[in-house]
Amino acid sequence: MTQGTPVPDLQPARIDPIRAGLLCRCPNCGKAPLFSGFLEVVKQCRVCGFDFTRLNTGDGAAVFVMQIAGAPVVFGVLFAQIAWNPPIWAMLLVALPLVAGLSLGLMRPGKGVMIALQMRNRTERD
Repeated sequence: MTQGTPVPDLQPARIDPIRAGLLCRCPNCGKAPLFSGFLEVVKQCRVCGFDFTRLNTGDGAAVFVMQIAGAPVVFGVLFAQIAWNPPIWAMLLVALPLVAGLSLGLMRPGKGVMIALQMRNRTERD
């Protein structure tokens, strides 16, 4: 055996697209940011050059986020209404900011996951 310089590992990086989507990173390389604005997807990855213009998630993320954010708040409000019967203005004072905060907080990671799933499950139909 010859003792030489070590050969670099030429295997492609194994990126978990779901984790990269949740972190709002490129699902292809996991390094560059996925968004250029709040919900505006970059046209191309700065690191790996992946073209995001072919992908379109539409309103899929918004639908899931509404369900995820709305369900616990609605059930919590119903429970509080039955258990303590507070005035409606107090319920709105708590529930509306909670739904808005959860929706805005989950929208970017939700859209990132939708893009990652679309990339992972995409069949080439060019």
